[in-house]
Amino acid sequence: MKKEKKAINKASSITWMIVAIGLLLISVIVSIHLGASNLSYKDIWTSLFHYDESNAAHVVVRELRLPRAIAAILVGSALAVSGSIMQSMTRNPLASPSILGVTAGSTFFIAIALAIVPAISFSKLMFCSFAGAGLGAGLVFGLIAFAKGGNSPVKLALAGSAISALLSSLSTFISLKYDISKDLSYWYAGSISSVQPQHIHFVVPFIVIGLVLALFLARSMTVLSLGDEIATGLGQRTHLVRLGGTIAVLLLTGASVSIAGMVGFVGLVVPHIVRFIVGQDYRIVIPFSAVFGSVLLIWADMAGRMINAPFETPVGAITALIGVPFFLYLARKDGRDF
Repeated sequence: MKKEKKAINKASSITWMIVAIGLLLISVIVSIHLGASNLSYKDIWTSLFHYDESNAAHVVVRELRLPRAIAAILVGSALAVSGSIMQSMTRNPLASPSILGVTAGSTFFIAIALAIVPAISFSKLMFCSFAGAGLGAGLVFGLIAFAKGGNSPVKLALAGSAISALLSSLSTFISLKYDISKDLSYWYAGSISSVQPQHIHFVVPFIVIGLVLALFLARSMTVLSLGDEIATGLGQRTHLVRLGGTIAVLLLTGASVSIAGMVGFVGLVVPHIVRFIVGQDYRIVIPFSAVFGSVLLIWADMAGRMINAPFETPVGAITALIGVPFFLYLARKDGRDF
């Protein structure tokens, strides 16, 4: 009976994954099609397989629309997987990079870098983003370590909100003091509209390494989500698993913030949807989170283009419209069903 149930679950997961990948491919094509001027699907096809640099439509696809879609896939998958890892490690349904100060820390260090070296290269800016992500996470967990009565989902969320507010305020002060508000506004808003092909080439290795590390730790994350005592009893080296998970989160979040800024709530919403569909096994949750996160961010980006056309609404504002009510719902439950 157990074997039969396991086979059914496996078949269901494969079906859902095929559906999700199909939806992702459709989303990418529609994303390339939509814009200030809609491109024909024939132009999209020929630009991908029979590129003609003298054709304006082909240039738009290759230099603007396709990099933007790829950026949405990278950022969406990275943030969603980061959220699933953080929720597993902390056993906290409210955990995500945006809520626990990771993205605010990245933006804070980017503000410092732009203030000191206005002409800083993108590669150095990304490493600053990694360092800031580590600072934000360290401050939140350091603060919660001194809290009376131990850890809880709401306490962790409050600590994350407090640290995020502090770091965001400091970033604003730096931007006003050193007159870099215009440069920093891109990271505050959360957008993929200005992503260039060279940016994608640079961040791909870091995001791929983060995703591979997350998949490598997936089985351990499943055990860790059951609690430290059970994980230790099963021979789990919890400290090593948490260290690996933290490295994966910093790589994924730091790279994402460096090209898209503060895109919030993807890492909160997507893992919950995925666990509702496929269950608690992180060997399935992590790849599903990557695909569903990509789909969510692509459609959020398309919504941002259409809401106030021809002007664009930042993708961070769209994900906030989805994520804030979801966050309030989870906070009201206080994580009792996690």
